[in-house]
Parts: sequence; C-alpha cells; structure tokens
Amino acid sequence: MAKGPTPGHGPLTGVRVVELAGIGPGPFAAMLLADLGADVVRVDRPGGAGLGIDPADDLTNRNKRSVVLDLKSDEGPARVLDLVERADVLVEGYRPGVAERLGVGPEACLARNPQLVYGRMTGWGQDGPLADRAGHDIAYIALTGTLSMIGGPDEPPTVPANLVGDYAGGSLYLVVGVLAALQHARAHGEGQVVDAAIVDGAAHLATMIHGMLAAGSWQDRRGTNLLDGGCPFYGTYATSDGGHMAVGPLEGRFYAEFARLLGIADTFPDRWDLARWDELRAAVTERFLTRTRAEWTEVFAGTDACVAPVLSLTEAPHHPHLAARSTFVEHGGRTQPAPAPRFSATPVSVRTGPALPGADTEAVAADWDVPGLRPTPRD
Repeated sequence: MAKGPTPGHGPLTGVRVVELAGIGPGPFAAMLLADLGADVVRVDRPGGAGLGIDPADDLTNRNKRSVVLDLKSDEGPARVLDLVERADVLVEGYRPGVAERLGVGPEACLARNPQLVYGRMTGWGQDGPLADRAGHDIAYIALTGTLSMIGGPDEPPTVPANLVGDYAGGSLYLVVGVLAALQHARAHGEGQVVDAAIVDGAAHLATMIHGMLAAGSWQDRRGTNLLDGGCPFYGTYATSDGGHMAVGPLEGRFYAEFARLLGIADTFPDRWDLARWDELRAAVTERFLTRTRAEWTEVFAGTDACVAPVLSLTEAPHHPHLAARSTFVEHGGRTQPAPAPRFSATPVSVRTGPALPGADTEAVAADWDVPGLRPTPRD
C-alpha cells in the first residue's frame, strides 16, 4: 500500500530527501535520515539493485517511500530534477562522474535548486588515483591502517563484517556532513556538495589511536596493545560450553572486583606487571573454562567488573537490558534495531516497513507536486 509522509515523527520532520538507489552505505545513510523523520524518496531503478534480497526484507529501506525511474531514459533525469527542485538533500553512491553522465550530477541539481545539499557516498572519494576504481569495505579499511589493528598478533587481520568501513566510516560521516551542510544551507541559502569517502571516515575513526602511537603508548602491531586484545584484562575468553565472555575492567577498582569474582585476586595483585601478562592471560583463560557462559554471567551480574556475555545476533534482542530499553523492535514481523539516538521532544520510531520499488509513485507525485512521476496513459 502506498504511504504518505508521517508528520511529527523525529527532529528531521519536514526535510525532504531524494535517494538515488544503490547498495550498502548510501541506503543506510538515507535510512538514518528517514529514521530521524525525513521524508526520504528512494529512486529505484527498473529491475532492482540485483543483490538477490527480497525488497520486503531490506530493512535499510524502512521509513522510506519509493518511485521507479530509468535514469538512462529520456524522461528519467528530468523527473529526478523535478524532485530535486522540491528537496533539501540528495544522496547518491555512484562512482565519480556517473551521476554527471546521467544528467543528475551536482551542477545540474544545484542549478535547479541552489540550496540543495548534494551528498556523495563513495569508498575512495571523488578524486585521487583510486577514485575510479572498484572497491568494497575490506579494501578501504585495509588501506587506511584500520584493518591492521583488528585480530590476534600471530593471525591474519580479522574482518569486522562491513561495519567499520561502510557504515561507521561511510554512512555516519555522510549523515554528519549532510546535517552540517543542511544547517549552513538554511542559515545562508547556499547548498553544497558533501564528499563522504569511506577511506576518509575510516582513517578519522582512528584519530585517538594515532595520538597514542605518536605518544609511544601504542605499538604499530595488532594484538599487542591495551585496546586491541593485547591486554589480558581487555579481551574475550571462551567458557566451558563454547560461549565467550567479554572482559574490560580497565580502571583499578573495576579490575579489583573482576579479579575477586574470577578468583585470581591473590595470584595477580599487580596487573601492570607486563612481564607476567602471558601468565595472567593463561590464568584468566583457565578460570573461564571452568564454567558455562550462563554461569559466569550470573557471577558478574550486578557488578562493576565490566564483564558481559558475547551474545549472537538472535540472542541480543532478548537480553533484559536491551529488552527494557526497546533497543530492538518488531515491525511487520521482522525484529530489527530501533532507530537511534533518542530524542525527548521529537521521538523517532520505525513507522513503515521497507519501501517496495515503485509502490509510492502516486503518493509522492501528489505530496511533492511532481505530476510527471505518474505513468503516461497508453492509448
């Protein structure tokens, strides 16, 4: 069923966003804007994105509406520009130059709407020697040094799904850039282009680590530092049933409680004796293997020892704390993370399920006053 914009849901209510359909970080960034209340119209291509996922299950398209336009046709680019004229933001994730060749690049869009914020999401950025090359999350975080920090010291780097590059270094930086540019546009009447490159964002995420490296408190070798698993009281340990516990009592009083509850307080009173770190790690490993994950969870429950069970994706929604906060919600029979962050005056929510390609053409044509979106009647 076609749906209209829902008024009064989120701080971005009233903001209009055109999303040129893509995959990965662009759709996620547009979803975040939609979660915050923006009226996001996704311009889908005929035939879909080709990822093999049922559009009804693509949660990154929740809270959006969809129209289908062929940007390679004579009329497609003109209809996009009609939407742009009424929009505040456009989001696209093509390779550099593609939007320009299709007739919907920054020059054409800003000529039509000088206050438009034109958000560009790429891996390598709009310029530089690799700008025209293909790539994915793993290559972007590899080149920035970010991937080199993740994993054990004697193992290949561990791939952190596509969370660090695509979504943390990409989507979130695009959204920050878009919101900053939107503030400028509303204050000064001047739109602009936001160049969000995953390599830039992924590098920026490691700013604190670079500072520690410069200060000599971080070694440029993974699995040997305080926060990368090199420290025996900041890491994960297996339990007797094959589960894992996450341990992170960095502060002295928290470590004291951890050591007492684990039963090693008398054996390792000085945790900063680096010469005994291997011995401490072995002792912690041995202790955790004496009980199940559930048993250790009970031991550390209600304490400040900074220990938590490592839950799976399907287990996480049932944790009492996350359930109490409604960190996960169910909508349309699908359990999914709730919108974040939270707002006291303009609460956000999952208002609608994933936008189905073309399902909202009539509603968008009416709401945005773009009659050209409606199919031309055949004789």
